[in-house]
Amino acid sequence: MPSSLSTPPPTSWDEPEGLAARGTLIVLAGRGEHGGVYERFGRRLAFDAYRVRALGDPVADPSVLDEAAKLLTDESLPGPKVLVGSDTGALYAAGLAAEQTPGIDALILAGLPTAPWASGSWETEVEARTACPTHQARLTNDPGFRRGALDETPDLPEPRLDLVRVPVLALHGAEDTVSPLAEALSAYEEHAGVRTVTFKGGRHDVLNDALHRTAAATVVLFLERLRLSPELPAIAEGLA
Repeated sequence: MPSSLSTPPPTSWDEPEGLAARGTLIVLAGRGEHGGVYERFGRRLAFDAYRVRALGDPVADPSVLDEAAKLLTDESLPGPKVLVGSDTGALYAAGLAAEQTPGIDALILAGLPTAPWASGSWETEVEARTACPTHQARLTNDPGFRRGALDETPDLPEPRLDLVRVPVLALHGAEDTVSPLAEALSAYEEHAGVRTVTFKGGRHDVLNDALHRTAAATVVLFLERLRLSPELPAIAEGLA
């Protein structure tokens, strides 16, 4: 595995001045992405006083996993520490948790891939990634983003969710053509305690999709429950 010295530093967002940080999210990007792709997600979570450290694509740079392990044990970053993975980043995040990597208090997995996928064109790929026109434009014009990466089928790790011993929040788009919802739900059946949230009309990158505000709010609710207990006690209930 390459040395983490070659890994670019994480893209970082911190809590507003004067507020105490409520925890840390460490993001593993998906195929073709870099940490900066998650700026909108990072800024929103930071506004709620969670620190966010977004890393690159572990498929392209395996040393990203070394950097994630260092951040998880960095005592300057407040807990709870939650490992977030999107696309293949979700597979690697689940793998780190299955290996009992120190410092992981919970997982958030978005768009967990289940099988190879082929687009055939950039237009098809960007439409499959997100329905948000703002994010589509960002990916189209981002020189650091690598087009066609979703078509690549490297030897990816099994999620091994049966070995994960921390709370898991699974986020998935109901209209995800890259990783169909039914197949993702079958993979999540291996973890009895997983909390699964699906997004109507959602596509593959639910953290940067048209419903990105709802996805971020779902993440914040999960984090607030986690801060109380790993059993995720309810903190808000509706009345009939």
